[in-house]
Amino acid sequence: MAEMNATDTVQKQYQTTDKLTRRISIHEKYSTNRQGFGPWIVSHYQFQEGARVLELGCGTGSMWKGQEALIRRCSELILTDLSPAMVAAARETLGSQAPLRYTIADIQKLPFPDSSFDAVIANMMLYHVPDLEAGLSEVRRVLKPNGQFYAATYGEHGIVARLCEILSPLGLRDDTNKNFTLQNGGSVLRRFFPSVERFDYPDSLRVTNVEDIIDYLYSLPSMEAVHSLPRAQIRDCLVDAMRDGILELPKEYGLFIAE
Repeated sequence: MAEMNATDTVQKQYQTTDKLTRRISIHEKYSTNRQGFGPWIVSHYQFQEGARVLELGCGTGSMWKGQEALIRRCSELILTDLSPAMVAAARETLGSQAPLRYTIADIQKLPFPDSSFDAVIANMMLYHVPDLEAGLSEVRRVLKPNGQFYAATYGEHGIVARLCEILSPLGLRDDTNKNFTLQNGGSVLRRFFPSVERFDYPDSLRVTNVEDIIDYLYSLPSMEAVHSLPRAQIRDCLVDAMRDGILELPKEYGLFIAE
């Protein structure tokens, strides 16, 4: 049997919405910054009236809920994902009214003409791209001159790093994909864009039910090793790390805007 390539692996991870929805729910339930990461990202979008916008890796489309005024500002908003299940979920979330369009697309080979978008969005997905140089070259190609590229990502000292520290007595290591993080993303983007700015989102988790965090760990593609650990042992380690019934976990997320 042929070995599964990196693109196939990503498609397998996101062939259903269950795990992504589980991860999103943790942030909604326990985040200390009540603005929410999605609304914070969207608050940075600066679309001119009539802008043509492309989103790569749209997921369930939940980030666009409640953003009707911003959507109407676009002459066309094309939501794409590598996963057909995610594209279907986004369509179900947002409907099919203009200016929305949906399609399956791979950032490494975009089916759009040169200089065709005023803005391109790729949030929480660039670290999954097998050939990131090809993907960013495609983003640059389809952007109009002076167009903006928005790319949110995580840092290397956030939730997973802390959880792996707590669970290190069980042999768990932080194998999170670090191909595109807050720490290295700026230098990666500057190879393709002359202007790159980084914005950090201040936040943390205050967890009162460790069962939710165990489910979160099970949902992470990078945490396959956790499935071999007894759930009771994971629970005991997490409970030991709680103080006054609360497990404090750092969050490190942010946004790059490139032009």
